[in-house]
Amino acid sequence: MRRFNQRSLFFGALPVFLIFFFSMLSIVVQAQQRQIAGTVKDAKGAAVTSVSVVIKGGNASTITAEDGSFKISAKTGDVLVLSAVSFETAEVKITASSSYDVVLTSSSVALTDVVVVGYGTQRKKDVTGAVKSLKAESFNKGIITSPQQLLQGKVSGVNVTSVSGEPGVQQGITIRGPGGVRTSNTPLFVVDGIPLDNNLTGRGDPLNFLNPQDIESMDVLKDASATAIYGSRGANGVVIITTKKGKAGASQLSFSSSLGISKIARKLPVFTAAEFRSEVPKTGATIDDKGASTDWQDEIFRTGITQDYNLSLSGGAEKLTYFGSFGMQKQEGIIKKNNLNRYSGRFNASQKFWNDRLVIDVNLAVNQTKNDRPFFSAILGQAISNNPTYPARDANGNPVFVAGVNNPLFSIDGEGEMSTINRVIGSISPSLTIVKGLVYKLNFGIDNSNGTNDIQSKPSVTPFREGRLETFYNYNRNRLIENYLTYNWVKNPHNVSALAGHSYQRIFLQGRNYSINRFTAGGVEPQYNPGTGQLLDLATNRPGGFAVINELQSFFGRLTYQYNSKYLATVNFRADGSTKFGENNKYGYFPSFSLGWKITEEDFMRNSIFSNLKLRAGWGITGNQELPEKQTQPLFTSSTAGNQSYPLYPSGTYPAGTIYVRLANPNLQWETSTQIDVGLDFSLRNAGLSGTIDYFRKVTNNILLAVPPADPIVPASTVWTNVEDMNIINQGVELELDYRHSGKNVSYNVGGNVTFIKNKVENSPYTVITTGLAAGAGLTSSPLNGYINGEPIGTFYLNRWDGIGANGQSVYFDKDKNGSTYTDNDRIAAGTALPNIIYSFYGGVNVKGFDFNFNMNGVSGNKVYDLTANSTFTKVNLSRSGNVTAEAVAAANESSSNAAPISTRYLKNGAFLRMNNMSLGYNVNTSKLGVSKWVSNLRVYVTGQNLFVITDYNGYDPEVNTDRNSGGVISYGIDYLSYPKAKSFIFGLNLSF
Repeated sequence: MRRFNQRSLFFGALPVFLIFFFSMLSIVVQAQQRQIAGTVKDAKGAAVTSVSVVIKGGNASTITAEDGSFKISAKTGDVLVLSAVSFETAEVKITASSSYDVVLTSSSVALTDVVVVGYGTQRKKDVTGAVKSLKAESFNKGIITSPQQLLQGKVSGVNVTSVSGEPGVQQGITIRGPGGVRTSNTPLFVVDGIPLDNNLTGRGDPLNFLNPQDIESMDVLKDASATAIYGSRGANGVVIITTKKGKAGASQLSFSSSLGISKIARKLPVFTAAEFRSEVPKTGATIDDKGASTDWQDEIFRTGITQDYNLSLSGGAEKLTYFGSFGMQKQEGIIKKNNLNRYSGRFNASQKFWNDRLVIDVNLAVNQTKNDRPFFSAILGQAISNNPTYPARDANGNPVFVAGVNNPLFSIDGEGEMSTINRVIGSISPSLTIVKGLVYKLNFGIDNSNGTNDIQSKPSVTPFREGRLETFYNYNRNRLIENYLTYNWVKNPHNVSALAGHSYQRIFLQGRNYSINRFTAGGVEPQYNPGTGQLLDLATNRPGGFAVINELQSFFGRLTYQYNSKYLATVNFRADGSTKFGENNKYGYFPSFSLGWKITEEDFMRNSIFSNLKLRAGWGITGNQELPEKQTQPLFTSSTAGNQSYPLYPSGTYPAGTIYVRLANPNLQWETSTQIDVGLDFSLRNAGLSGTIDYFRKVTNNILLAVPPADPIVPASTVWTNVEDMNIINQGVELELDYRHSGKNVSYNVGGNVTFIKNKVENSPYTVITTGLAAGAGLTSSPLNGYINGEPIGTFYLNRWDGIGANGQSVYFDKDKNGSTYTDNDRIAAGTALPNIIYSFYGGVNVKGFDFNFNMNGVSGNKVYDLTANSTFTKVNLSRSGNVTAEAVAAANESSSNAAPISTRYLKNGAFLRMNNMSLGYNVNTSKLGVSKWVSNLRVYVTGQNLFVITDYNGYDPEVNTDRNSGGVISYGIDYLSYPKAKSFIFGLNLSF
């Protein structure tokens, strides 16, 4: 009999209870003189929804329904204030009439035309750098666990890679190509004014703490003229995330709920039991047939259910606005026993004092992320290679144990990793208008993160496991204090804005780890009582730990100038001092400037087809400080090893000796990127077409790299240095187009973007810097990637496979013509994992309450190394009764003894086009239902995510990047037992009260 799950009942009933409770709460009985009704439309006669309607100087307020209608209690003489995003605010005085039709005019400075730049905002038409602003309504839809997924395919020059299908997995993101060898290529993320530290305190993406439903906009700063204001952290670009804020006017209570159903998008086509029985004898081997017919992939995969609930309350008056939210996401991965749960809460408020001269903004966000995951690489390896004639379960449904065969069901139940991350981010930002145009602002922020990670192997008799628990505790304390002044001065035709400030950020990182072995089978799980372990020795259970402090002190400034609203100039400067660098290079200096020309403001363009035509160009220098801590400092160690200790007494244990492990390196300095950008922004008058085209060239030098020391007396095997003459060049062209048409009953939009990009390594003093270590029997530690002069980053450095010879053995290209065909000297540059074309397109239509939207994205020109196939799907493995795909037996004359070392045989085309998401929704007319007094907006929708992928790649998914770095040198484009992606359908409901 199935047990009743009270916890499931609670979470299932929670949304129903919340809807009922807050619906009742929203019914407010007010004394009134009479009911005022009206409709709000735009200049084309289309209804405008969600318009805030407020009694000026009073408390009564409402918002318009889907058909633009509203009702509010008022008396003669009151003034209605109507405001909405993208429209000018309108005021209507109440007379004897009880019905009003209001027409709102489009705002020339709408919110959608405002972009967030470092330490401020600018109108989009005044921006001189390469900046893209994305609002919430344009985000990708579906099951979203990290903000980077919202951007995928949405911004030209930005390549977002979901490295696997695991829930909450770290997302790869680069802006205008990678520029580092061992340093991170991840952009700087700034959330509500706080630059985040990307150090992890647990498993998953560092941005998983952000609830996507709380994000108002994401602004991507791409070129150096825009990112130089962030100095040493701007080389990889900057992503500024702004969360939702309250707005003066009607209070709004919103609730959203969705249910997602996910299944594996594509299984690997390994042999069925019947095919296996047919193919094994062809290799000359005797089949090990147990008589079953098992699909091992079906045994480990499941249908995952995702529940997502969000509740928010916002509003305010003239002096005070507020926003509060709570979110809960419970996601089941498509591999059994894999679960990701996130709980988030957020509150912010803005209060004005002293006739609005003092404004205090406060933000607070609290988050907990819990991630339970089995060791899926081992589980996948077992599921795709196990003999399909072996049974997975007995007659009672219990996993079957057979000596010599790894049943993945035992791994799923007995081994895994459990992590919990608690994170609190808060800030207070008062700003004071000292005199007209001069504003002082203080920004004080904290970001505290604690993570616990338990890696557990449960004790078991069959199969035998003695049990082990390893626990990691990690802490991240990020403190920020900034003071800056902003001055704005306007005297026609001049417009000047100046910014000057100081920033200090201190990041404290600490980690500890413990472990213990040998637990009693059948008892309490090790994670719940480590004290039941029986083996605690220093040989296998030595405690570990670390602690570092990173400090960054900065002085920054910006000057913008406009002449006659036609000619624009921006100058940025930042000086950064970091504890990561040596005494001789403690500070780095990062200038930039950019120019703009609004061509459509010229008299000769007054009657042109363009409503906007702006030419802009910029140059700047930015830095990268993402290297391990303390590399400039000397390091000592104490040890009792034979070559370090020495006797002080005739007998007894030798005392520890202390020696140098690393010498001081006071000359280590910033990795720098110099970038130029030339762009053109345009939109056609009365045509709905707009777009942007940019050319960029980014050169990264002073490459930070750990290399063998030139001096033989240096005690370390590697030392960090700047490779001064080595350059990494990214250059390309970006194009974005968008077309929008709005009619009375129908509106639609289509658009897309494409990036053509080339990456190249130049002047490296090394023949090749290898990375991308292979794994699997006979393959371990063989490098797959190489950084080579004249080739892109992510190049595959491999022996070329030329097919199967007459003797049934592989034939390889003899590059050096010495008669030996498989040596390191025969390796070639065989293509790169980096795409040279990144593209996407989208569309949408709205018809009488229905809305339909889709987003597609793809890449081209890249390769993927299928290490899974290389290590598993070979004729040798089939002859040993291991399962394979048809690819392994494609060459009929191949010998079953033919070895499969790394080579271009397993290098495959990684290009793809993906239907990222498709959504169909309906906005219910609450007025017709008679519930508009209580429910202002009601929307239902269904979304499909990862519906299909067009690709030649025959692995689980071509969008993959298993980390196989070598000594910290970044690897690219390797697929090794990667978690498959899911195809999902999401059913959702949005309510506003």
